[in-house]
Amino acid sequence: MKLIPRDSQFYDMFAEIARRLSGSAALLHELFKDPASLDQRVTQIKSLEHEADQITHDVINRIDRTFVTPFDREDIHELAGALDDVIDLIDGTARRAAIFHITQPNRQSVVLSEVLCRAAKCIEDTVNQMKDPKAVHDGNQQLRHLEEEGDAVYHAAMEELFRTQPQVLEVIKWKELYDKTEDALDQCEDVGNVLQSISLKNA
Repeated sequence: MKLIPRDSQFYDMFAEIARRLSGSAALLHELFKDPASLDQRVTQIKSLEHEADQITHDVINRIDRTFVTPFDREDIHELAGALDDVIDLIDGTARRAAIFHITQPNRQSVVLSEVLCRAAKCIEDTVNQMKDPKAVHDGNQQLRHLEEEGDAVYHAAMEELFRTQPQVLEVIKWKELYDKTEDALDQCEDVGNVLQSISLKNA
């Protein structure tokens, strides 16, 4: 019999971070589809990043105030950090797009950011079901497949960029944006691995 209940509020807080992660990825995709909305999207992404950052700080502070956590404190810290890292990368990508004054849509960035959108939504869905080992396993597998899909898109985009773009500055801009979007996708897979590890430990 457990006399001291575990603090389940952590699950709700992770769900709130994941919802902002998914929202920021969707906004980045919209930014690449329609650069005319760039400034608005960058501001919206920054707002979501700030909200997620605040919730992440609340999670870390809550660890110190909670006697019995739903799973290991180290794992709570790692998951919070992994989710926050994805949003930071998305925010960094958006800010670079603004710095580079992107004005025209780029087909490959639209495709790559769409894969990122699906990965972010998968994270949101998996976090919402993280008490279900099968849902976590399936989500982790899906994130691996999406990372592989994104990797293929990334390499095709880079090959096309260096083969067809004669302007050096444009190559520098888009290489950086492809790199950062791919980094965010890689970090999504890391989130899936953290979720899987937590699930296996607590099965």
